[in-house]
Amino acid sequence: MNLQLDKLRLEMNKRGIDVYLVPTDDFHQSEYVGDYFRAIHYLSGFTGEGNLVVTKDTAALFTDGRYFIQAEKELSGKDVELMKMGEPGVPSLDDYLIEKTDEGGSLGFDGRCVDFQHGNFLQNRLSKKKASVHAGTDLVGLIWEGRPSLSESKVWILGEKFTGKSARDKLSDLRNYMKEQDADTHIVTSLDDIAWILNLRGDDIPCNPVFLSYLMIDMDGARLYANRKDFDEETLAYLTELEVELLDYDSFYEDVKALRNRTVLLEKARTNFETISDIDSSNNVIDEMLPSSLWKSRKNQVEIDNMKRAHIKDGVAITNYLYFMKHAFDKDGMLTEEAKELLGEAEINEWNTAAVLENFRKEQEGYIEPSFTTISAYGENAALPHYAPTAESFSKIEPKGLYLVDSGGQYPEGTTDITRTIAMGPITDEERKHYTMVLMAHLRLGDVKFLQGSSGITLDLAAREVFWREGMNFNHGTGHGVGFCLNVHERPNAIRYRKAPGRMEDMALSEGNITSDEPGLYIEGSHGIRTENLTLVKKWQTNDYGTFFCFEFITMAPYDLDAIDLSLMEKRDIELLNAYHREVYEKLSPYFEGEKLEWLKMATREV
Repeated sequence: MNLQLDKLRLEMNKRGIDVYLVPTDDFHQSEYVGDYFRAIHYLSGFTGEGNLVVTKDTAALFTDGRYFIQAEKELSGKDVELMKMGEPGVPSLDDYLIEKTDEGGSLGFDGRCVDFQHGNFLQNRLSKKKASVHAGTDLVGLIWEGRPSLSESKVWILGEKFTGKSARDKLSDLRNYMKEQDADTHIVTSLDDIAWILNLRGDDIPCNPVFLSYLMIDMDGARLYANRKDFDEETLAYLTELEVELLDYDSFYEDVKALRNRTVLLEKARTNFETISDIDSSNNVIDEMLPSSLWKSRKNQVEIDNMKRAHIKDGVAITNYLYFMKHAFDKDGMLTEEAKELLGEAEINEWNTAAVLENFRKEQEGYIEPSFTTISAYGENAALPHYAPTAESFSKIEPKGLYLVDSGGQYPEGTTDITRTIAMGPITDEERKHYTMVLMAHLRLGDVKFLQGSSGITLDLAAREVFWREGMNFNHGTGHGVGFCLNVHERPNAIRYRKAPGRMEDMALSEGNITSDEPGLYIEGSHGIRTENLTLVKKWQTNDYGTFFCFEFITMAPYDLDAIDLSLMEKRDIELLNAYHREVYEKLSPYFEGEKLEWLKMATREV
């Protein structure tokens, strides 16, 4: 019996609601959310991303392929059916919601946690059944005893030596764009866009240096809605200089309701249902992608130079970690004394090794926090693409098989994201083959040249063909955009083999984009492998056929030569491997000495 779901159904019954939708989102459609918004976890125990649908007598969780295996484990015994999105026979979330809502009935959700496009689509479809949307009440909030409070964190200024452009200039650019669109007011509710526009950062969402806020920009000023307690005298003076008025976070909706006879520029897909519903009909709404989202994806030269510095720092931390892991066991398979000292105990496992990695990052100047929860996965756990150990649930690491670590850091100079898979000892022929296939896919994608106007969908085959020609696949995107001291997942640049519903990931890659290159292979119950670097899109050449772009790896850390089957690699693959390792050694060797320097030389040797 799930008592939380029973309590929710009681509240639904009081209001005549047939179906209640609980999304992962916060009020800003953020990918990651603070504890206040973890309603799905509270109701079902599921810790990933998805949508929970609760009816009078059933509950179903809709999630994608990244979380299938994880969800099966976490939903066990919670009276929630797993809906594997995209699998044969599984209805879409929207079709399921419409089907489950009675004729003349009601679908409920918290209008602040559903984007307008989705909410409006559901409302229009339900009207054909003479059914309605109930979006004004947070029912989970009514039953959640001891719910965590909204996050509070100090907001700080990220200076121009890091950003390369002042907030005043960014606001000026936005007002010029508004003028071109004949817009009077620009509403921005996306947290990373607000942080980028104002050159401010915070810590309201773990791993994402953003702060809970809304922003309204007019032609002669701007209003920032946030928690006043988060701003010290320096940031208050900074906002005053920018002519940005600081108002209470919760007053945003009243000011939206007060707008009259204005042309409002916003993006409905990045604005919640309640905000759009509150806009008076006397206003004209221009719905298009936030211009700041496109601009911030194209890093300027100052940001690019800083990102490369961040990746050197991060590469030092990762290389220290790889050295530690490769020397954790002695020749007899026993944990070394040096490893015990770093671990603080006589066992090596997924949880305490992640702590060691975090400590190596903390040694780097300016390190802020992880850019996402570290995926530290040994053996069969690595077959879960988004697996993460906890203090209560982790696996011991043994001197055999494969270990995967996917992690990243936030620095004032930028955001990092890197995955390495390493052999902890002897591995099977199948593991070696799969490791080599993943590395080949990764290197080939990093080497592509492409004509201006190409999207990530055009380029995905460069990586995925290695697997497809063997009738294999991996169930996640091959690459995603990365922010600058911001969200580790940033639109609109991405690499995937098909367009994902609701995402703008078929846009052309542009010079200055930072994009991950991360193919993988996952064998349920056995092992998982992923190799990831971040790439910079840069101009390669211009000729009679047009302008061509290429990728430059900015992540610097060795691959594990011990896990490669060179007989599977073509000559070009080996050339790419050796060229990358030469660069890694050149850039990282000044930061090492003694045994670690000798190991780095061996780890990056030519093969």
